[in-house]
Amino acid sequence: MTAFWAEPDFDAHESVTLVHDRTSGLTAIIAVHSTHLGPSAGGTRFWHYSDPAGAMRDALRLSRGMSYKNAMAGLPMGGGKAVILADANRTKTPAMLAAFGDAVEALGGRYVTAEDVGISEADMVAVSQRTAHVSGLPVEGAGSAGGDPGPFTAYGIYLGIKAAVRHKLGKDSVAGVHVAVQGTGSVGGGVARLLARDGAKLTLADVDGPRAAALAAELGGVAVAPDAIMATACDVFSPNALGAILDDAGIAALDCAIVAGGANNQLARPEHGAALAARGILYAPDYVINAGGIISVATEYLARSAGRVGDVAEVNALVAQIPGRLESIWAESESSGLTADLVADRMAQKLIGRG
Repeated sequence: MTAFWAEPDFDAHESVTLVHDRTSGLTAIIAVHSTHLGPSAGGTRFWHYSDPAGAMRDALRLSRGMSYKNAMAGLPMGGGKAVILADANRTKTPAMLAAFGDAVEALGGRYVTAEDVGISEADMVAVSQRTAHVSGLPVEGAGSAGGDPGPFTAYGIYLGIKAAVRHKLGKDSVAGVHVAVQGTGSVGGGVARLLARDGAKLTLADVDGPRAAALAAELGGVAVAPDAIMATACDVFSPNALGAILDDAGIAALDCAIVAGGANNQLARPEHGAALAARGILYAPDYVINAGGIISVATEYLARSAGRVGDVAEVNALVAQIPGRLESIWAESESSGLTADLVADRMAQKLIGRG
C-alpha cells in the first residue's frame, strides 16, 4: 500500500489516524476529512478486508462523502469516518469497543461516531461508556430523535425515489413503478416496505438469499440472485448494499431509467457519473438521497450537547428537504450540462469552503 496521502481518494483530509491497541487487538482507521462546518461526523464500519488498502480506501472515500452529505443536508457538522479492521471471523469484543471509544475520545470531539455496516446500536452504547462523542444511542419515547438511523435513511431514499420518478417519468405516484432493490437489510428492506405500501412493483436481491425471498413473499415481490439484480429490466434501480457497484460493467448491465438508492460511494470512479448520463439514466447522488440517517443521529447529538432531547419532528422536517435538494441538482445539471454528481460535488465543496 502506498502512502495514504498519495492515494487517489485522499482529498486534503485534515487527519488520518491509525489506531492499534495491542491488548484488545483493535486496529482501526479514523479519517477526518473536514471540520469546516463543525465536528466531523460519520459512522464506524466493522469489516474484514483481505487487503488493508481496502480499509484505507473506505476510510478516505467515506469520510469525504460524509463531508458532502452533512453539508448538503444543512447540518452544522463536518465529515469523518472510522473503519475497524475485523479478522476473518469478525471477532468483536468489549475490550475492542472500549479501546475504540478511547481512540475517539482522544480526538477531543473532532470526530463523532455512530453506526455503520457491522456495528450495532448496542456497540454504540458500549463505545459511549468511554466517550461522549457518539450518537445513534437508544432513546426513550417515540417522539425523541436518535436510536437506529436505518428507518430515517430508508424514508429519505423513499422520498428521493418518488422525486426521481416525478422528474424522469412524469408520474406523481410510484404505484405500478418497477423498482429493483439491491440489499434488503435495515435500509433496503425499509425502502422496499415503503414502496410496496404505495403499490410499487418490486424485484429484490440480497447476499442473504433467504432474507430477500422472505421479504419478497411478504410484499408480493420477486426475489432474484444477487448477480442478476443490476440487469433487471425496471424503472428504478435502487442500490442499498455496499458501494462502487457503478463501474464500467455495472453501468453497461443496467436496464433502467433511474438509479436512486442508499449505498455509499456508488460510482466506482468519478468518470462513471458521465457514463450513467451518456445512457440517459437519471442519477440521485448517493450522499444527498441517503442523508436521513445522519440527520437523525446528528440531531440527537447536537440536542444532547445542548442539554436537551432532540425531537423526531426536527429530523422529519430535515429529511423532507431531500427531494427539493435533488430537484435543484437535476435542474442545475440540465441547465449547465454538467452531470448530477458533479453538480452535487460542487455545491458541497462550496459549502465546506473548498469551492
